[in-house]
Amino acid sequence: MDTIEDPTVSKDAAGEQGQPLSLHQRILGEVEGRILSGEWPPGHRIPFEHELTEQYDCSRMTVNKALTELVKRGLIERRRKSGSYVTFPQVQSAVMEIHDVKLEVQSLGLDYSFRLEERKVRKVEGKDVDRLDLPTSQRLLDVTCRHFAGGRPFCFEERLISLSAVPEAEDELFEAAAPGSWLLGKVPWSTAEHRIRAVAASKAAAQALDISTGTACLVIERRTWSGRAPVTHVRLTYPGDRHELVAQFAPSPIG
Repeated sequence: MDTIEDPTVSKDAAGEQGQPLSLHQRILGEVEGRILSGEWPPGHRIPFEHELTEQYDCSRMTVNKALTELVKRGLIERRRKSGSYVTFPQVQSAVMEIHDVKLEVQSLGLDYSFRLEERKVRKVEGKDVDRLDLPTSQRLLDVTCRHFAGGRPFCFEERLISLSAVPEAEDELFEAAAPGSWLLGKVPWSTAEHRIRAVAASKAAAQALDISTGTACLVIERRTWSGRAPVTHVRLTYPGDRHELVAQFAPSPIG
């Protein structure tokens, strides 16, 4: 077994009997420390196994053992032919709340940005009725955008906005704020409906999120109303390994 004597290792770090750390433990501890301290942020590529083998002057098996343990702990992920990367923490989104994607990203301690991919004003079509219940005589704003966390694609947004409910949206270019953030600050909503499902990434979603077509994704579809007037329908697609839904609830009163 590869071992190394290190006079700086405390009794607690080296073990109750003061035994020196194995190289496997040292590699594990140092890589984990860099991740947890933020020195290696989410998305950072871990040095390749052969680089770590040279750095620590040990066998590749020792390095592989340490990296495998980090995978089990959820700190890194291995990508075929690409290497190992620090994972993005899973985002917890409450089922019964309307969350701003920007705040989701910032809650992870990551830099947020968004990019408007498409924006067009058009008439309501038959395919829109299931998403936004409006007569075909009305007009809507159709927008798509991508949200980024730490420079990496985080969420793909496809949104319809009723221009009869939000007429000022027709001239809004969404340069300062993403459509969802803008709407939350602009239009009061009274009712919302969530539909949540697991899907295989479509070609468009895969391209937007920089993942493979067919990758497991979580889709949140939401419709909101102001009074009886439909305001917006949005489809948010997240890579399945970066998002989870959490709801707190209490039992209903009996009787």
